[in-house]
Amino acid sequence: MADAGAKKSNTDAGAKKSNTNAKSGGKKKEVKKETGLGLSKKKDENFGEWYSEVVVHSEMIEYYDISGCYILRPWTMSIWETMQAFFDAEIKRMKVKNTYFPLFVSPGVLEKEKDHVEGFAPEVAWVTKSGKSELEVPIAIRPTSETVMYPYFSKWIRGHRDLPLKLNQWCNVVRWEFSNPTPFIRSREFLWQEGHTAFATQAEADEEVLEILELYRRIYEEYLAIPVVKGKKSELEKFAGGLYTTSVEAFIPNTGRGVQGATSHCLGQNFAKMFGIEFENEKGGKAMVWQNSWAYSTRTIGVMVMVHGDDKGLVLPPKVAATQVIVVPVPYKDTNTKEMFEACLRTVDTLTEAGFRVEADLRDNYGPGWKYSHWEMKGVPLRIEIGPRDLEKKQVRLARRDNSDKLDIPVSNLVEQVKDILDRIQENLFEVAKQKRDASIRVAKTWDEFMEALNQKKMILAPWCDEMEVEEDVKKRTKGEIGAAKSLCTPFEQPELPEGTLCFASGKPAKKWTYWGRSY
Repeated sequence: MADAGAKKSNTDAGAKKSNTNAKSGGKKKEVKKETGLGLSKKKDENFGEWYSEVVVHSEMIEYYDISGCYILRPWTMSIWETMQAFFDAEIKRMKVKNTYFPLFVSPGVLEKEKDHVEGFAPEVAWVTKSGKSELEVPIAIRPTSETVMYPYFSKWIRGHRDLPLKLNQWCNVVRWEFSNPTPFIRSREFLWQEGHTAFATQAEADEEVLEILELYRRIYEEYLAIPVVKGKKSELEKFAGGLYTTSVEAFIPNTGRGVQGATSHCLGQNFAKMFGIEFENEKGGKAMVWQNSWAYSTRTIGVMVMVHGDDKGLVLPPKVAATQVIVVPVPYKDTNTKEMFEACLRTVDTLTEAGFRVEADLRDNYGPGWKYSHWEMKGVPLRIEIGPRDLEKKQVRLARRDNSDKLDIPVSNLVEQVKDILDRIQENLFEVAKQKRDASIRVAKTWDEFMEALNQKKMILAPWCDEMEVEEDVKKRTKGEIGAAKSLCTPFEQPELPEGTLCFASGKPAKKWTYWGRSY
């Protein structure tokens, strides 16, 4: 999926005017006015172009004049803030404290952990000039903050009473080297949280890894209505320099690609040894700490767009929608709009007081049909229509974004009905996404079955011998224009592995079931 934003014009067909996105190079490409407010591509026919259009037309992002960088508009930031509020409260219950470390990293510190720096080296951006003067020593911009923080962990941790040390920062990071930027999924700068913790024992570290991973599952499944698999990464795919990595993995049926949704790493004692993070234990002896790091980013939002969006635009789960309900007046010719507008505002007040996020669209330069398309494009979960007949009958009409169902309800029962329907929309989005994800899973016990499923864009569950050389060979044998297959994760919930089961790729005895596929 290419960085198409620099080559598109954002045509709002309903408003009959054209907005040209900021260019990052190349010629502008006109988007044909084919559907409602400008979507010219269908999700099932040209997923990449469809996605690029949806994130712009729904007012989630705007393209910037540096390729791979994007402006996150308020519609996006509201979603991020909702997830942030949930996660921040949960980690504070775990006694994690927020902090902030500088954006810049000295080369000596960055290069201290060999495996770690090799894993990130191609993505590190460097500051080499101050004004017109060359810096004597280039300064790196953080791709992640292990090497930024850990010199100070060694300063702050002296004895067992200083443990555990649990820190988190909400910040941006920069990862530069890649060829196909995609909003939210693959950008050169992105927002995330990164937690960094230190413990006296491995048991404490192991416990926290899974505790955090469960919070990530909840973000995806309870807030974004996206099914994920919790599991462990292979040695080849784990965090560079870490002991082991766990993740939540999502899947995009339209593209046949997995998405690493969030990661929770146990770093073991490797970084502690590199940075001298040791403490005096209760017996007076010296010991190295056990460390974890964990993060999720604005990638979560891109996964949500890909999973739930349709040919009308964005589809937002109610829990994260900036506006959960939009109220639209539907005047007929010679209608007394004053009374209708007052009814709309009363509806907004009633629902706002009940705790919902509600707006009324009372603009008089657009008709109801244009407004319907506009708010459908933006993914608002529920629309309330109020026309002359609704006023007479003391009712309103509800229209669901997820399945287009409509229902007339009495005003007297408004709050209860809206709550019930928003809950049902949230549940339905998850169930539909889970059904589509589950329908995309194939079990493959042989190489031929594996390749057939891979060519059908499936998420493949296969028995594996758990050898790094075999995974490397799978990557080589499947390498092509659309990318190689790799292990996504070994799920914690393991199906039964009958005795004598062989690895799909090597023919050696299988040790576990592992998910495979192409990925973003």
